[in-house]
Amino acid sequence: MSAIEQEDSRHGYFMKQALLMGEKALETGETPVGCVLVYDNQIVGSGMNDTNRSMNGTRHAEFIAIQEMLRSYPKSTLRSTDLYVTVEPCVMCASALRQYQIRAVYFGCGNERFGGTGSILSLHSDFSIDPPYTVYSGLFSKEAVMLLRRFYIQENEKAPRPRPKKNRELNTRFDDIVESYNHTA
Repeated sequence: MSAIEQEDSRHGYFMKQALLMGEKALETGETPVGCVLVYDNQIVGSGMNDTNRSMNGTRHAEFIAIQEMLRSYPKSTLRSTDLYVTVEPCVMCASALRQYQIRAVYFGCGNERFGGTGSILSLHSDFSIDPPYTVYSGLFSKEAVMLLRRFYIQENEKAPRPRPKKNRELNTRFDDIVESYNHTA
């Protein structure tokens, strides 16, 4: 196996772990965003959204993973840590990742409503604040999108204005999805 294939295999493994966290979130009725933090080729933190259960809008997967990591590692370790997350970090999370000086972020699909690393804002690359971090997008994008689609066709009784979704069908087409990851620093 070549060095490039080994690197792709490594990224694939960690992104699959993030997708498993997204599956766990889906099973518990949360928006299916999952992530893992990787330091020295080891998962040192993992998280999934917990905003519905906790009724706390700041309980995003990234914050939960960072909280878990910081129980065992100093904050400075984040400078040598990579994040693998199913969905592009929102503006809030992208800002926190910048302040923590994360090394790199790999994500599945873009976040066209709240994305903070390219879709809406590019908080990862503004040189006027903390050091920038590198972003790679589109890693297992179809799988990440399918998690979201499976969530959004469900009834959400906790929504402020629940909408009936009994007649919705799961869209399995991917006409506009990027299949392999690309560098967007």
